[in-house]
Amino acid sequence: MERLKSHQEFVEVLRHRNRKVGSRDIVAHYRIPSSADGEPCRRLGLAVSKAVGKAVVRNKVKRRFRQLAARYEDQLPDSCDVVLRAKPSAAHADYARLEEDVSRMFLRIGAQSREGAETSRAASASAAARPVGD
Repeated sequence: MERLKSHQEFVEVLRHRNRKVGSRDIVAHYRIPSSADGEPCRRLGLAVSKAVGKAVVRNKVKRRFRQLAARYEDQLPDSCDVVLRAKPSAAHADYARLEEDVSRMFLRIGAQSREGAETSRAASASAAARPVGD
């Protein structure tokens, strides 16, 4: 999984996100780019503020998020940008709970993206089937 690196990439995901899904310790903002944006890739960004804790604690949370995202990235759509934002409670959450949260959120993102694709396909098919007016 590639990383979102620049501030502009983070802002683009947050501003043009499809939706967000959350849990007790994490919020995932995601954007599924249109197929015209290029070849498919999954990118991850982490937002862990000082409210989570001091630098050692924030880095621990980020390491956990990276590891969990790599483990469950197959549940995401082929082309997807995700920003995981840690809530302050993530600093005290045990690994198993974070793992459950990430797994559940990535499954929801995958399911919602498939629903959106099916809806857009159905809309384009019905538009093509409509007769053209006189």
